[in-house]
Amino acid sequence: MPDGRADETALNRALWAVMNERFTDAAAEELWVRPEPVWGLFAVPERELGVLGDVRGLDVVELASGTAYFSAWLARAGARTVAVDLSGEQLVTARRLQRLHGPVFPLVQGDAEHVPLADGCADLVVSEHGAAAWCDPERWLPEAARLLRPGGRLVFLTNSHLSALCVPEDEGVAEEQLLRGQREAYKVQWPGGGVEFHPSHGDWVRLLRRAGFVVDALHELYAPPDGDDHAFYEIVSADWARQWPAEELWVATRVPQATG
Repeated sequence: MPDGRADETALNRALWAVMNERFTDAAAEELWVRPEPVWGLFAVPERELGVLGDVRGLDVVELASGTAYFSAWLARAGARTVAVDLSGEQLVTARRLQRLHGPVFPLVQGDAEHVPLADGCADLVVSEHGAAAWCDPERWLPEAARLLRPGGRLVFLTNSHLSALCVPEDEGVAEEQLLRGQREAYKVQWPGGGVEFHPSHGDWVRLLRRAGFVVDALHELYAPPDGDDHAFYEIVSADWARQWPAEELWVATRVPQATG
């Protein structure tokens, strides 16, 4: 990978090995056994958003799947899912939970910027707090387009751009003031390790269009009135997220390529 991206990817992989040991392995079982899909830090139900539609019979690729709980939800709903993640440790957790609870579906260790799957293999590509924050959008969005059949959909969740502007330089939860410039937030390396991407809305639209997508919807997600702070992700507090959107849920469609 050019421009030092290999080093950044290795740094992120090492960070998620630690995160899985400390947090995500222990949290995964509760997520795997949930009866319905939810989105984000505050578990907004999919039935309230309706971004996925009927997934029965669809080929679905989840990018940056983590412990693959989202793929498990979609598989139970009738999709043929493949979960792809950079972290071998998180996929070990996913395999353990497949054995305990099912369903069983392919787990692939790979980078969302270089996915080891065939062109046109998916009707739906999904990523919940995965590829959008941790992968270079100039690399992973074209990969998502490559994986999708014409007319296929991309649905991804990421931190709100506003939250990225309000998180302190040394990490911690978002504050009630702007702490970095909009262009500065595009790519951030945290003192504790990890490289993240937080494009603006204009950047997302431009990059999605360049990759061959049209934007169908952008949902801004807030904390519910009775929501609590997340157990371990320090991005926003529930109080902050009741006033401003904590996350953004993007929906886009791959446009068929024009032929001669």
